[in-house]
Amino acid sequence: MKTIDIKKGIRLHLIETDKFKTDLMAVLLTTPLKEDTVTANALIPAILRRGTSKIKTQEEISKSLENMYGASFDCGIDKIGNDQVIKFYLETINNLYLERKENNTKNALDLILDIAFSPLIENEGFKKEYVENEKNNLRQVIEGRKDSKATYAFERCIEEMYKNNTYSLYKYGKIEDLETIDEKNLYEQYLKLINNCKIDIYISGQISDNIKEDIINNENIKKLRERDAEFILNNLENRKKEKKQEQTVKESMDITQGKLVLGLDILEEDKSDKYKALIYNAILGGTPNSKMFQNVREKNSLAYTATSSFLRQKGNIFIKCGIEIENYEKAVKLIKEQIEDMKKGDFTEEDIIQAKNNICSAIKMIPEEQDSEVIYFFSQELSGYKLEYKDYIKKINDITKQDIIDLANRIQINTIYFLKN
Repeated sequence: MKTIDIKKGIRLHLIETDKFKTDLMAVLLTTPLKEDTVTANALIPAILRRGTSKIKTQEEISKSLENMYGASFDCGIDKIGNDQVIKFYLETINNLYLERKENNTKNALDLILDIAFSPLIENEGFKKEYVENEKNNLRQVIEGRKDSKATYAFERCIEEMYKNNTYSLYKYGKIEDLETIDEKNLYEQYLKLINNCKIDIYISGQISDNIKEDIINNENIKKLRERDAEFILNNLENRKKEKKQEQTVKESMDITQGKLVLGLDILEEDKSDKYKALIYNAILGGTPNSKMFQNVREKNSLAYTATSSFLRQKGNIFIKCGIEIENYEKAVKLIKEQIEDMKKGDFTEEDIIQAKNNICSAIKMIPEEQDSEVIYFFSQELSGYKLEYKDYIKKINDITKQDIIDLANRIQINTIYFLKN
């Protein structure tokens, strides 16, 4: 991948690949998660996709995409570490595969930059009708947060772990904020955002020689000012953890299956811990051969689902189980035994080999999907740490059993969250 600084705080990333007949473009706006802007920022991509200064409606945007040989567009909001990221994606067929000579790639690039940076404005604000419609849609999204009980339990565990920390914020914000948002103050927030946020533009595909000039000369890029980009670098300094007293949080809801989530902290992290943690997580609960799956689900039948995941931006392991509500005490006891077994080194070299093989296979698959490759490089951009695939695989394979045991003994339970009826 080649990275070019277009302006201070604005970067172009070119991912040259001949594996696809399509070009994938992504515009990513990164800004710190803040309580007073989280809801407004979540609304912004939904408003921008409704119309631009040139293409006034969503229907007209759809027609433009059809004219680009059925190009696809999507946008949304994400939470990555302590940042909120507004995402725009556009995928279209590469110029090389068109029957007649035309610059479909440039047309697509102009459209995605138009959507992101040249919105439809009325009376010095966004179009009122669009804002009211999207506020209602966002209200439904926030209210529907409880529809997926497993996801809700996971997010609630994070909220309890990170109380009084911006990472506790829900990426879509709060319903109460919607009352004070209107077409004018939302537009003001948009202007603050695009004038100060970190802007990354990714292009994946068979890239033409003049793509850099096409972006530099784009009218929307020209009008963007240089900036000391406001964002949080997701490095070790920003996630130092102190040893805490284990807490238990129980919440009641009308459910038939209990949702149990244990949030674990990695203490005293160093740069190599993320590779150790990937293997630790795979052995603990990340694969069908894991301790959680085999011991909690299969042998003892205490869980319908029993998995774990590693949140690398925050240095946390999360254990997630769906259980019969009356099995709570037994399940927690057995899960804690698996965590203790990891500390004692009660796992085999075969377990390590299987874990490494699974992880390395996943790394090798990243370049096989354009969006996965964009996410991979963008995650590195936000961590400030760049790594080629082959070096990533080597670092995984260099981890020893003792490395995993050492990490296991720096892992502690922060929060046990249980959603019951």
